Amino acid sequence: MKIMYPVLGIVGAGAMGRGIAQIAAQAGSTVKLFDMQADAVTTARNTVFAQWDKLAEKGRLSAEQVGAAKANLQSATSLADLADCQLVVEAVVERLDVKQALFAELEDIVASTAVLATNTSSLSVTAIAAKLKRPQQFAGFHFFNPVPLMKVVEVIAGLKTAPAVSADLATYAKQMGHTPVQAQDTPGFIVNHAGRGYGTEALRIVGENVADFATIDRILKDQIGFKLGPFELMDLTALDVSHPVMESVYRQYYEEPRYRPSVITAQRLAGGMLGKKVGEGFYRYADGVAQMPAEPPVPTVAELPPVWVSPRASRRAELLQLLKDLGAKIETGSAPSPAALTLVAPLGFDVTTVAVVERLDPARTVGIDMLVEDAATKRRVLATNPATRIDMRDAAHALFARDGKPVSVIRDSGGFVSQRVVATIVNIAADMCQQGICSPEDLETAVTLGLGYPLGPLAMGDRYGPTNVLEVLFNLQTVYGDPRYRPSPWLRRRGAIGLSLRHEEK
Repeated sequence: MKIMYPVLGIVGAGAMGRGIAQIAAQAGSTVKLFDMQADAVTTARNTVFAQWDKLAEKGRLSAEQVGAAKANLQSATSLADLADCQLVVEAVVERLDVKQALFAELEDIVASTAVLATNTSSLSVTAIAAKLKRPQQFAGFHFFNPVPLMKVVEVIAGLKTAPAVSADLATYAKQMGHTPVQAQDTPGFIVNHAGRGYGTEALRIVGENVADFATIDRILKDQIGFKLGPFELMDLTALDVSHPVMESVYRQYYEEPRYRPSVITAQRLAGGMLGKKVGEGFYRYADGVAQMPAEPPVPTVAELPPVWVSPRASRRAELLQLLKDLGAKIETGSAPSPAALTLVAPLGFDVTTVAVVERLDPARTVGIDMLVEDAATKRRVLATNPATRIDMRDAAHALFARDGKPVSVIRDSGGFVSQRVVATIVNIAADMCQQGICSPEDLETAVTLGLGYPLGPLAMGDRYGPTNVLEVLFNLQTVYGDPRYRPSPWLRRRGAIGLSLRHEEK
C-alpha cells in the first residue's frame, strides 16, 4: 500500500500530537514531531515507544513492526525541519491567533503542494486559514483522545478547501486505521455538535429539581442503554474541558436555544469541582471510583389500591398487560373510582397537564414513562405531580417493583427524563442533516465511534418512532414555551410521511 503522505510533520507533542504521531508512524509515514519545548518531544517519543513495546508484549505488533515504527518517529528541532513534509498537522493550544501565526510561518517553509491541517476541536477552520496564501491547501483533521483508541477522525472543509485535499485526508485516515467522516466548517463540527443534547438537557432536568444526578444517570443507562450517564461522562471529561465547549458552540451559533449551557456547570467549574481527575465533580471519587448514592428502598405497602389507566396512555395495551402480570387489580370503567391509583403515560406532557386536561384527581395521579417498551428497559420511571399523595406514590412504586425491576420516582417533568433527552439528541442531529453539515451516514458513524452512544441519533429516532419524537417535542414546547424544543424541518417532514430519519434526498 502506497501511503498517502510519506513524510508527515506534527507540531505539538502533547497527548493529541503524540497520539497522531503513533498511528501515522505505525501506518508507515516518516513522522517529524516538533514542539516549542524540546523536552516535550523527547517525552512524547519515550511515551509512544513504551506503548509500542506493550503492544509487542501482547502480541498485537511484531518486533519488526515496532522497530519500523520507532524508526519512523523522528524529532524535529525547528519548524524548518518540516520543509519536506507533504502534510503538517497542528495540535497546539486552542487559540486562533497562535494557530494563524503558526500556519503563516509553515506556509513559507513547506512546498506549495503540501497540505496544512489543524486538529482544532472548536475553532473555525475557515478563520484559521483566513490569512493564508493557499487556503485551498488547508483543512481540519480532528482526532479524538486517546487517538489510538478513538477510531474516528473528522475531516473538515473550510470555505476555500479544495475537495481533493479533503478526499486525500480521508484516504490517509483509513490508511492509519481510522474511520473518516466529512464535515462542513460549523461550530462543533459533527461530534461536539451532535453531543450537545445529552448533557445540556440532563442539566436542565436537574436544574428543574426533577431528579438528582445519580437518578438521571441510572435512568439513561438503564432505559436507553448509554454506557455512561451524562453526569458520569462530564466527570470523566472534566468540566474545564466540557463547559467551555458548551459555551463555545452556544456563542458561535449566536445563542441558539438548543445549545444553551447551564449555570450548574459554570458554578462547579468556578468552584473547582471539575470531575474525576480532581476527586470531586458531580460525584466524589475514592481511589478513582465514583461514590454513588444508594437507591431509595422500595416502600412497604400493606394493601395496593386498584389501578385505572388513562385511555390516552401511550402503549396502553402493553401497560395493561404489565399491570396484569404484576397482579394489579385493574379498573375498566370510563372513570377511576374514588379509591383508584390513576395512571397516565404521556409523551412530552407533564403529569399535571394531563391530570387537568383529562379532569383527573391530581392527588391520585401518577405518570409512567412508556417511550421504551417494558421488555426492552431495565428500569421503570414514575413521575408524581405536586399534589400526588404519598400513599399513592408509594403504592405505584411498590406495584411496579413487584417483579424486581428497579423503579425510579421523579418529580413532575414534561417528557420525564428519557423522552426529553432522546428527543433533544434526535432533534439536534436531524437539524445538522437539514443544514447539510454532514451526511446522515457520517453523522451516525461519528457519534457512535466518537461518543459511544448505543445508537446513532437518527437510528435512535427511528427506533422510538419519528412521530413519537415529534409529539414529545411539540408537547415540551407547550409545557415550557422554550424554542429549544422546536422540531427540525428534517424531523417534521420525515415523521409526517413515514420516512426513516436516515433517508437522504436523491
